[in-house]
Amino acid sequence: MSNCMLLLMQSPNMDAFSELIRVFRLKVTIYHNAKVCGDWLIREHSQSNTCFHMATLGACELEVPGHLSCILNAGDLVIFPRELPHKMVPVGQQVGPQQHKKYSAPGSGVGMLCGQVMFEHSGSQKLLGVLPPVFVVSNSSQTPWLKHLLDLILEESFHPTSASDEIVDRLSELLFTYALRDYFIHNPQEPGILALYGHPKLSKVIQAIHQQPNYPWTLEALASSANQSRSTFAETFKRACGWTAMQYVTWWRMQLAWSKLRSGESVAEVSEAVGYNSEASFSRAFSKEFSVSAGKVRRHQD
Repeated sequence: MSNCMLLLMQSPNMDAFSELIRVFRLKVTIYHNAKVCGDWLIREHSQSNTCFHMATLGACELEVPGHLSCILNAGDLVIFPRELPHKMVPVGQQVGPQQHKKYSAPGSGVGMLCGQVMFEHSGSQKLLGVLPPVFVVSNSSQTPWLKHLLDLILEESFHPTSASDEIVDRLSELLFTYALRDYFIHNPQEPGILALYGHPKLSKVIQAIHQQPNYPWTLEALASSANQSRSTFAETFKRACGWTAMQYVTWWRMQLAWSKLRSGESVAEVSEAVGYNSEASFSRAFSKEFSVSAGKVRRHQD
């Protein structure tokens, strides 16, 4: 394991990432989980939606025009932050009509798990926007979580019982969350909000912001948390994610506010919880971020 990965695993940035996922309220719905047999072809399900595919048995060829062409072996996972035109076909020539069968059905075939990913929080678009158009997480010794989750998914698929569909959905939420974490661990230098959580100089600052969103943060206070001068901190932060530190503070407060409002808390309560002394100034900031009023979000009318 690299020194970089050890640093990331030991630092508090993972807690900030957990909070991000919690606030964004990830939900996965599986729309295909079966053994595909014969001379088959699977294309995109719904362009622009967030989705993933996982080869659960055997292997298939994946082609995403203009982006990648590869083999997905059992346990390999491909993520589409916004689904692109693509196709998957079996490896090698197959005969007979395309059929989708239960895993326990006799005969050869390729197991394919396909899911649509949804977030209840509109701020998730900022997260999806910093990811590549498509990326693959390979099932290897570097990703033991893939094998563990694959085994559990196959157990439910081969021997379905009460609540198996719901269990596979929840396991798939873990799949997607692990994939996001894996991506930012292995790509800490790519600019964007994920880079902040993996940055050795900034992760403690992000953790402090997440722990105390109502604190009257200033650039000086944030720089002090990073043990940097004001100018060095400002430059480091902007280079890491493209935002100023105070832009991130405001952004995070608004993400929390959305979540709290959707949970039924009053505008006044949320305003105070995220660091605004004036309900009017909070409402202006909220409307600027989401183009909808805080009152409408609280009433679930957005």
